[in-house]
Amino acid sequence: MSIETRPKNLPADQRRAVTVEAVIELTAEQNPGDITTAAIAKRMNLTQGALFRHFPSKDAIWQAVMEWVAERLLQRVDRAIQGVNSPLQALEAAFMTHIEFVVAHPGVPRLLFGELQRAEDTPAKRMARALIGSYRERLSELIDAGKACGEVAPEVDTAAAVIAFIGSIQGLVMQSLLSGKVGQMQANAPGAFALYRRGIRSVT
Repeated sequence: MSIETRPKNLPADQRRAVTVEAVIELTAEQNPGDITTAAIAKRMNLTQGALFRHFPSKDAIWQAVMEWVAERLLQRVDRAIQGVNSPLQALEAAFMTHIEFVVAHPGVPRLLFGELQRAEDTPAKRMARALIGSYRERLSELIDAGKACGEVAPEVDTAAAVIAFIGSIQGLVMQSLLSGKVGQMQANAPGAFALYRRGIRSVT
């Protein structure tokens, strides 16, 4: 069921969830910085007054959106790596899951980049930083576990390896934005991760 065809009289929690969904959809179509509350209300077939009955401000909407992104992405990554005994295989699972998430929600990278580049310290920006921090912690633990079991070379700098991991994903995202072919990320992801794995794995 599309947002436009959903009933207008929804419970508050559902209305907030539908608002987040509307913003996620809009970020896939235009620059997140250009999205207005009027555009969000129009997508939801509501008035701005009705929208602000559930959110006190636009910043509150953006905070809810970033909370949704952080929760969904980290949940997916955690499920992907759960029970995977090989740290390198777990890293690959996290990599592919992240790419799948971006393909499903192509506006999310623009949303994250936009928030992190804002001069003011908004709740959404703080949530974006917290998301990156939590993600880095997970990756660091996997890389250190790889060192401990001999899969990752002991001389690998963990912090640098985390940066390279995230940078590889960002590179695929940028290529997709330039080409306009979001789905191409999934085709290119295995090769990109293979290069990353070659750079950190132990040769013994």
